[in-house]
Amino acid sequence: MVFLLLSLSLFSAVFVVDAALSLRHDELWTRRQALISGASVTSSGLIVTSTSPSVSVAHAVDDDTSVDLAAFNAARASGGSNKSLAGNIFPTTSNTPQRHAIISTSDPSPLLPIRGAKSTTQYIPRVGYSLYKTPLEQVSRCVALALRCGIRHFDVATQYESNSVIGKTLQQYLNGGLSALNKDYYNNEKVELLQLLDETAMIAQRHALQTTSSRSLIASPNIDGSAGRRSRRSQLFLSHKLSNSEQSTDSVTVKRHVKQTIASLSVGYLDLVMLHSPLTNTARRLGTYKALLELRDAGFVRSVGVCNYGLGPLMEIQQEFAGGLGTTDTSNLPAMNQLELSPFNAHREIVQYCDSNDIAVGCSTWSRLSSVDGPAEGWAVLAEIAKAKGMTKAQVLVRWSLQKGYVCVPRSASSSKVERVAIAENSYGGVNKMKEFVLSDKEMEVLDGLDIAYKAGKLGRRDGWKDEDVTGPEWDPTDFV
Repeated sequence: MVFLLLSLSLFSAVFVVDAALSLRHDELWTRRQALISGASVTSSGLIVTSTSPSVSVAHAVDDDTSVDLAAFNAARASGGSNKSLAGNIFPTTSNTPQRHAIISTSDPSPLLPIRGAKSTTQYIPRVGYSLYKTPLEQVSRCVALALRCGIRHFDVATQYESNSVIGKTLQQYLNGGLSALNKDYYNNEKVELLQLLDETAMIAQRHALQTTSSRSLIASPNIDGSAGRRSRRSQLFLSHKLSNSEQSTDSVTVKRHVKQTIASLSVGYLDLVMLHSPLTNTARRLGTYKALLELRDAGFVRSVGVCNYGLGPLMEIQQEFAGGLGTTDTSNLPAMNQLELSPFNAHREIVQYCDSNDIAVGCSTWSRLSSVDGPAEGWAVLAEIAKAKGMTKAQVLVRWSLQKGYVCVPRSASSSKVERVAIAENSYGGVNKMKEFVLSDKEMEVLDGLDIAYKAGKLGRRDGWKDEDVTGPEWDPTDFV
């Protein structure tokens, strides 16, 4: 009877929260526009924007949700990559069901299982936050805002040159909880922004409650002070990338770099360490990977992965550490391969290989897809879907990634109102606010039809890569063999 009452109470609590959030959908989005533009919200639901000190213009929120998806799909039916799928040439080497199929009518769990040391499993939050290209003076504020809206997965790298700054903010949080960040960060923010961050965190918590495998996210109460440090660290997920210059055939050198990162971030271990790219040579790639496996087995690293790896370097690891194609031992294969991935560049062969070998796929894009030399036609289609769903274009991309089963790490700075709001909007809670945010089978089909193998990596030099790394005008490190 007690168990039944507790179950009914939990169900009722989830139902009440869900209903309350549904009722607040229009209000939240109206407030979003007001928060970004510095406008005020009237009782009639209109946004009043100040255009000059003496003039105000009222306009209704656009509620046009019509879009001819069938026409879009028909127009793009013959589009997509000309490359053939990897098909059956990569034998499945795990009994684990493929995790990366489309999940278009339900909300994916906040957590994705990935392989750890010695046949263990650990869980990575599906939506994280990347510190890529974040101005150094904004890093601390970005981390604090991300923590406030429920983000617990941070994607960092030696190449980003911000680990020591990130470590200071994380140390404050780990030692004292969110309240420890009040003085330096939250007390300086507008109340409306803090409310948005808190509401977003609540939405993420609701989805964790509704997902059996994700209850560990909320299993422990939010305890401020040193008493909750262990719980806070267990819920935090730090993924780090070793730069090309840190790859070495000398395992001692590699291990020193990783331990220095652990020290700079002020944490006892790293949840995931990845090679940032394959753009060195076979000896350095395999030597570095072997050293990371040893660090994993020693407890300094929980999982080992790679970034921007194409089929050649992936098979290289499989041959060296897993007995070659067809092996049933996947314990030493990468836990994740993070690469440039979007509806415009689907990397289908690589994803097929990863699925077949129980390698999680991480989704990232190096440059602005909306830039003047971006995929203009596809971007327009994306914009129509975003308008129909009441989402931003960035949210559609994050939601697409979620429903494909990928891990996604959006980024945003914090110098403008739009950027600060975007940190919340593009989090797990931000893209799971309402049932309407779920992309339908038809919408997913339209987005998947936009694949033109568009390589944002052609802007590689401006994205931090050295001249010798960039091998052509449409450079893509996954082409490297």
